[in-house]
Amino acid sequence: MSARDLGVLVVLCGAIFLEGSDVAMLNVALPAIRADLGLTTTELSGVITAYVVGYGGFMLLGGRAADVFGRRRMFLTWLVVFLLFSGLGGFATEGWMLLLARFVTGVAAGFLTPAGISLITTSFAEGPARNRALIIYGAAGAAGFSLGLVAGGLLTAIGWRWVFFAPVLIAAVLLALAVPLLTEPPVVGRRGRLGLVAALTLTASMVLFAFGLTLLERVHEMGVQALGTLLLATALLVVFALGQRRAADPLIRPGLLRAPGLAAANVTALAFAGSFYGFQFLTTLYLQELRGWTPLQTGLAMLLMALDVVLAPTLAPRLVQRFGVRRVIAAGLLAGLLAYSLFLRADLDWAYAAMVPTMVGIGFMFALVYGPLAIAATDGVAGSDQGVAGGLLNTSLQFGAALGISAATAVQVAAAGAATGPEAGLDAIRTALGVPIVFVLLGAVVITVGGRPRSGRRAARSGQSTVAESVSGATPAACLPRDPESADPSDPAASAPGTR
Repeated sequence: MSARDLGVLVVLCGAIFLEGSDVAMLNVALPAIRADLGLTTTELSGVITAYVVGYGGFMLLGGRAADVFGRRRMFLTWLVVFLLFSGLGGFATEGWMLLLARFVTGVAAGFLTPAGISLITTSFAEGPARNRALIIYGAAGAAGFSLGLVAGGLLTAIGWRWVFFAPVLIAAVLLALAVPLLTEPPVVGRRGRLGLVAALTLTASMVLFAFGLTLLERVHEMGVQALGTLLLATALLVVFALGQRRAADPLIRPGLLRAPGLAAANVTALAFAGSFYGFQFLTTLYLQELRGWTPLQTGLAMLLMALDVVLAPTLAPRLVQRFGVRRVIAAGLLAGLLAYSLFLRADLDWAYAAMVPTMVGIGFMFALVYGPLAIAATDGVAGSDQGVAGGLLNTSLQFGAALGISAATAVQVAAAGAATGPEAGLDAIRTALGVPIVFVLLGAVVITVGGRPRSGRRAARSGQSTVAESVSGATPAACLPRDPESADPSDPAASAPGTR
């Protein structure tokens, strides 16, 4: 990479690190916030729900806005909004101020994240250069969450308001770097229009889906409301889909959904996020409520999950180039399956050394799954649709997180029943661990059997044709995107960057 390319990657990785650490730090600070502001349990849960609803609800709209209005413009604009409302959360003196700040911060992240990922996919040439950039980008996001748990514990010890002020400082530095470094990538094809009615319909559907999933956490008392919300969200999604079939310039092109492996990558992303966030929630309950650990001790215990910071940029690109994206993702999910299964042996006097294999296994899972999923979800997608493709992937990750936490909570509450005491709590957590195990197993099956590439012979012919067209001076529009998994390994062009 040139110095400028490296600077661009640092800015974009910093933004996704900021988003991940912001969520993690707040999770650790929730008890201190409740004690200071006197929030009820419902209000405290709403602090998390408001962010998830804003983030998940506006992600697809954010991806389309990046394609239509420009990736750099959307990235800078919403980075400023993120900075301002994160600061507002730090000055909150009432519950409603905190809820408003978290909702708008979530909306800002919903626009910021797909703009960032589409800046990577349109700034780096398709092939090894883009793959490495995406894997490093994914590692930065995962590291933000892992390190954010520790940072949240340290900042909360100083004062919970610093959990909101620290992201302001990071965002200000990123903004100062982004203005001179980021440039607007050239548009491949026409930008099209946003389509206000379609955008509002889709956003309303996504917001209701996100809200409905959070209601499932209290399914024993909110089951009817959750079902009604999800049905209304589904109805709006059907209205949106029917309208898109007749639209001259659809918000999501039907052809985009036929991109090789796109559906499999998004379902796998949902299952992957559901498994991890469900497990993280249950582990926090185990360590803090059953073992009496402090938030800082909990964050330090999970620090080994950040192993992917080292493994993702060093090991993952080599494995992807040698074995292909789908096989690497499947291997990572199986590492997660083993890690979750090992935690079933947890006991009330379990030594931390016994937890280490699980934490290391999750670090391997993140290294082999998070970044490669971005490759699988955007490979072969036209440049004019990269924002929407990034929005789809991140929507799947957010909804997966909400679904995983809700499902784990519902199973844990149902398993505990009216029983009390540490042993009953431990049995309930062991039962609920079935949720992340089922999720991660589902993801491994989907990525293995779904979105299979074309046969090797046909792919080889396509790759040779592409190279021939490039040499003969064909225009980029005439060259087909390469499928890195289906190319003939003996073809010397198989490891070369593809053309868009």
